Amino acid sequence: MVDALDRAAQAGFQSRFHRSATGLWSAPGRVNLIGEHTDYNDGFVLPLAIDRRTVVALSTRTDRVVRVASSFAAETVEVSLDELVPEKLDGWSAYPLGVAWALRQFGADLTAVPGFEVYIDSDVPVGAGLSSSAALESAVAVALNDVWDLSLDRATLARVGQLAENRVVGAPTGIMDQSASLLGQADAAVFLDCRSLAAEVIPLGLNPAGLELLIIDTRVSHSHATGGYAARRKSCEAGARALGVPALRDLSLHDLPRAQAMLDDETFRRVRHIVTENQRVLDTVEALRSSGCTAIGPLLDASHRSMRDDFEISAPELDVAVDTARRAGAIGARMTGGGFGGAAIALTPTELVPAVTAAVMVAFTERGFATPDVFVVHAADGAARDSGARP
Repeated sequence: MVDALDRAAQAGFQSRFHRSATGLWSAPGRVNLIGEHTDYNDGFVLPLAIDRRTVVALSTRTDRVVRVASSFAAETVEVSLDELVPEKLDGWSAYPLGVAWALRQFGADLTAVPGFEVYIDSDVPVGAGLSSSAALESAVAVALNDVWDLSLDRATLARVGQLAENRVVGAPTGIMDQSASLLGQADAAVFLDCRSLAAEVIPLGLNPAGLELLIIDTRVSHSHATGGYAARRKSCEAGARALGVPALRDLSLHDLPRAQAMLDDETFRRVRHIVTENQRVLDTVEALRSSGCTAIGPLLDASHRSMRDDFEISAPELDVAVDTARRAGAIGARMTGGGFGGAAIALTPTELVPAVTAAVMVAFTERGFATPDVFVVHAADGAARDSGARP
């Protein structure tokens, strides 16, 4: 199906490159239902792909030139395939160009593939914790996988996107975001073991239960490449070293008294969040299987408290969003994403969505916060070709 976003991407390609794109590919953003900062600790996560996505219109060239353009930048960036090295890539174009570079690390022979032109458009909010970066990386990855005839599977393409973000963009993220964008399915979450990369689709059943997943984008932007995200990762790694385990994944709730005795207070609280959050992911999956989505509200609430108090990655706007949504009738709410801004999620009875939305708007106005963007998302299918014959 070709929709308005697809048409906009095709039109943008035509305007920038004066020809039609060979095809359109898209990948969704994601919401992490639960399991925050556990991915780079080899732990468990439960994200879902959402019905906000990034579209790439792409055509190959007859030479080795790569040209990238987008709806969110005036310039067109041009580079040769021979010049694709992390040190020379920066700005927004580092995301798509980084994917092309990372594909070489997974077997693509960049001396034997053609250059390409790509135009990018998106309705995934940037900086909202909905993984606009992974949506872009995944869309480019599936497009190049097709046109370069690489035959890489979805799990490998997720690793490609992660490598691009880690090495080229410089954001020390785990593999959750790309996995959700590539593996998602409608009305389901992806239960991912970030050590083995084993993935299982877990039905959500929100609609039969009369529930909606409400996103509250605080409009407080964040960046994974700077500041607190990297510091939290270093704290986790230091805690694992001190406790003699390869990763915090290898600790259980029973290890927390030993951890508290060995670690300084801040490092212990970072460790406690990861250990308890891993358990909350497992408990959420079990609750969805045995009791359905109406049973997971308290786990979402506990996750937010842990991120606020132990991991200290929330923000006043996020706390107000979560607390207000709960008081207005949401059955569970938490911040989602890397933290320090971005969005909260509220699992809300369908009939209460207007009331929760209104309450959040009033609460933000009373505190002088920027007006949030509040909207419903649905679990969606992962990255795919939208249109165009195979080159």
